[in-house]
Amino acid sequence: MQRILSTDLSAHVDSKVTVAGWVHRRRLLKSVAFLIVRDAGGFSQVVVTEPAVRDQLERLSEESVVEVVAVVTANGQAPGGIELTSPEIRELSAVRVPPPFELHRPTLSAGLAAQLDHAALSLRHPTRSAPLRVAAAATAGFRAALEAQRFVEIHTPKIVESATESGSNVFALDYFGRPGYLAQSPQFFKQLMVGVLERVYEVGPVFRAEPSDTARHLAQYTSLDAEMGFVGDHRDVMAALTRTVAGMIGEVRERTGATVPEVPAEIPAVHFTEALRIAGAPADEPDLAPAHERALGEWVRREHGSEFLFVTGYPMRKRPFYTHPDPADPTWSNGFDLLFRGLEIVTGGQRLHRYEDYVAALTAAGEPLEAYRGYLDGFRYGMPPHGGWAIGLERFVARLTGAANVREVTAFPRDLHRMAP
Repeated sequence: MQRILSTDLSAHVDSKVTVAGWVHRRRLLKSVAFLIVRDAGGFSQVVVTEPAVRDQLERLSEESVVEVVAVVTANGQAPGGIELTSPEIRELSAVRVPPPFELHRPTLSAGLAAQLDHAALSLRHPTRSAPLRVAAAATAGFRAALEAQRFVEIHTPKIVESATESGSNVFALDYFGRPGYLAQSPQFFKQLMVGVLERVYEVGPVFRAEPSDTARHLAQYTSLDAEMGFVGDHRDVMAALTRTVAGMIGEVRERTGATVPEVPAEIPAVHFTEALRIAGAPADEPDLAPAHERALGEWVRREHGSEFLFVTGYPMRKRPFYTHPDPADPTWSNGFDLLFRGLEIVTGGQRLHRYEDYVAALTAAGEPLEAYRGYLDGFRYGMPPHGGWAIGLERFVARLTGAANVREVTAFPRDLHRMAP
């Protein structure tokens, strides 16, 4: 008999079915016993009245894996109006050791550190697995929204020869006897691929060796990158990003039923100088601090009813060398950040596209051109005006679900202190 999930039981009332999963909880009452089986869909309640089956149930440990053949019975008093009766239970995998914490309670009693230490167990709890489903839905929405805009998915190397993009915050490795590095982003590769496919995107890991021990930083995270050619300026990139974020949130709503914010057809935008004023920051501040981002989140919610805000025109001195300056005032950039509920989750902008501009920018930064030879070839042989963005998936999901720490929505986080499990 083919196994079905708990979510399909209502379609099989009065039929004998097979369900299988983990022993979530046992309730041993005087005249009846209940077995709650957890599977990928949810929970099934099994009613046990036969003495022999009850004896078997009493010997089962929580988290043991079982298969149950039983009759689907309608019962308005049961969870979901359905229960399984006249069961036959077969143990598939026994648990012989006591778990470090209980999974049948509504919330995990263990602290976050203990949950991460025992991730194989804690991730089974609905409060830990639900954000992973949100992340999967958001990623699917990212892909679908970009495919609808004529983007092509690419896959780029995560081992690179030179630590060229942002200095020392890289992980070095031994690459067959010579130095190599884990890539901080696919930025250079996706720009080169604009010269091939015009519009490209990638979902993949990136690595940042920043010694930042905060609730918003990871040493490895999932980056949702996109790059598009033949743009007028950064505003074309922002428009494509807006459509993409709307698609991501729409897919989360469709797949999970979660309450999610609306994405405005045009997300409010303020220039960096105006953002400083709104946040009450000094006019010569070179960047937005977390407190400034929170103040901007409150402002845009109050003034525009939006959970999202674009901040544009960051100072060129705070942006990477490949950022296109504002033609009206090269002090400022055609770069932007997207804030979501008062936290930066996206960085993007228009890039330089002429070879001579790259030579000038790298020379001004004191960078040797030879280290960028393969990258510069893309511009030497012609590249259209282009731009793109990178979304930090874990930050996005944490903000969407209300998690206080990105580690709460990451299956196996890697940070300043953790490399296992």
